[in-house]
Amino acid sequence: MGTYERTLRKSLDWNLVLTYLALILIGWINIYASVHSSEPSTIFDFEFRSGKQFVWILTSIGLALFILFALNPKFWPTVSLPAYILVLGLLVAVIFLGTEVKGSRSWFNFGVVSFQPAEVSKITTSLLLALIMSRPSFKLSRTRDFFITALVIGLPMLVILAESETGSALVYVGFILVLYREGLSGWTLVAIGMTILIFILTLTCSPLVSVITLIGLISLFNAFDSGRPGRWLLTFVPLIILMAFLPKIFAALADNPSIPEIVKGIKPLWVIVGVSLLCMPFLMVKAWRVKDRFLQLSCLGFIAGVLMVFSTDFIFNNVLQDHQRKRIEVLLGMKDDPSGVGYNVNQSMIAIGSGGFAGKGFLNGTQTTYGFVPEQSTDFIFCTVGEEWGFLGCALVILLYVMMIWRIIHDAERSREPFTRIYGYCVAACIFMHLFINIGMTIGLMPVIGIPLPFLSYGGSSLWAFTIMLFIFIALDRQEKKYF
Repeated sequence: MGTYERTLRKSLDWNLVLTYLALILIGWINIYASVHSSEPSTIFDFEFRSGKQFVWILTSIGLALFILFALNPKFWPTVSLPAYILVLGLLVAVIFLGTEVKGSRSWFNFGVVSFQPAEVSKITTSLLLALIMSRPSFKLSRTRDFFITALVIGLPMLVILAESETGSALVYVGFILVLYREGLSGWTLVAIGMTILIFILTLTCSPLVSVITLIGLISLFNAFDSGRPGRWLLTFVPLIILMAFLPKIFAALADNPSIPEIVKGIKPLWVIVGVSLLCMPFLMVKAWRVKDRFLQLSCLGFIAGVLMVFSTDFIFNNVLQDHQRKRIEVLLGMKDDPSGVGYNVNQSMIAIGSGGFAGKGFLNGTQTTYGFVPEQSTDFIFCTVGEEWGFLGCALVILLYVMMIWRIIHDAERSREPFTRIYGYCVAACIFMHLFINIGMTIGLMPVIGIPLPFLSYGGSSLWAFTIMLFIFIALDRQEKKYF
């Protein structure tokens, strides 16, 4: 028994376990704070959310113990593929058989119990990614392996988008961080960032500003990649400045009566895009001759960027749903709607801001007590922390998440098994994306897309899913430490 206790003490990452317990305890207390005025008399009132969450917490701890001590960790690689296929089938089935909740058909309803397959899909996707990418023959640079990896991530993501669960689908973008750790070029992350930037600039400024920014960034990247930044910058900086002044030049020409009307009708954007596209074949030939792969990809990136600029309006007006468009417009300052789609965020920021440095105290939050913030026990649980516990409470919660993510990555890097390492990074990526999106949403930096805060938000599906995900990693990590 003594040997077993020593092995348990050394092999189990108690830092992760204690951080997990601290977060679910904080979540439970704040769920009670968010509903105490209108619902339960005590935190253990099982007819209401605080009491129900206590049941979910107990069952989650039971699941954690079962995963740690009853299941052989070798079970998870073997079950990865069938579990992925099963959950993918459930994701498709819920579109036709599920219950619609707030415009999203993503829930199975079994009387008093509801189940959301999208939460579980993050676990099965992580497991299958770990299985595929941990094979000795796997190379992310190989087209076939990259395509398979993209398919594993993309299939559930697309189905979840079809369920109108934008928040859950957006979490899958975090798997790119896992791919980056396993050898994906950092330029892929840059390309994603540029896509988002171009989309925002096109909406908030103009297509002309987007195209000039695109040319400027691509020129800058090539300047430093070429090893001769001075030559590139001396060539392109004057050209970019000229492009920026083209609208003024064309406006001056329009006032000149000697200029033909057909010339006056030409737009600066057409000139810049037309000239740039005419230059593309010459740049591609040059890149092919000198075997400059970066320049080749830059040309393709420019063409893709231009297509993005001209398709932004179509995507925004025809692909996104009405409530998504309104939330993005409010977020980007294109519209001000504090009593409509911006109401939740506005009230959430009031609640967090009113908490000050140390907060108003437990059960003393006015925004919380009088129910000004909708979904305050689920998606907006963080504003309860901010109002009642202030900056100190928010900092503590964020610090706990940072400690959890850092500890997962620390253990993953020390792992001798590629499966454990890759799965650990998947877990860290999922928690990070939920944390980033949820807190960004509550303070007005992200659109309201309905996504829970891990371990804090009310809900059995979310708590169970994150508990299972985390403790699978803890079990895999513990299995390795037993023998070293």
